[in-house]
Amino acid sequence: MTLNSIGLDSSKTKDLAHDLNILLGNFQIYYQNLRGIHWNIKGRGFFDLHAKFEELYDDANIKVDEIAERILTLGETPLHTFADYSASAKVPVGKDISEDVKAVRLIVRSLTELLKIERDILEKSGDANDEGTNSMMSDFITEQEKTVWMMKAWLNEEV
Repeated sequence: MTLNSIGLDSSKTKDLAHDLNILLGNFQIYYQNLRGIHWNIKGRGFFDLHAKFEELYDDANIKVDEIAERILTLGETPLHTFADYSASAKVPVGKDISEDVKAVRLIVRSLTELLKIERDILEKSGDANDEGTNSMMSDFITEQEKTVWMMKAWLNEEV
């Protein structure tokens, strides 16, 4: 086993960085979805949702940077083209969504996909003894589960 400069197994961190790049690509699509629904939302819930979507895309933008920096910390290169992001897409692309329920459902579907990727990374980072990635995924999961609950409550649907 070869250890990298932060004391982790190099082969395991290479695999983790690959998975983090998949997460990065999907987060970028989620971010663009949030920008689109923020710009295009209409209706009586405009003021509340417009502000909420901005809050969510600001948070997603921070997470994108954190993911890219973690990939660099693991010694790999973060993806940075839309072609790469699209190639790894599991998050649905929302186009021309201006209706409140469709917008909120897009967020729920997107977060559901992100949570699947993050849980997989969490398991692998635990196996690699990579506390930095593990902690990041744990924090992301906790926040996103709460957001799903809130969005489902807004939709008046069960979690």
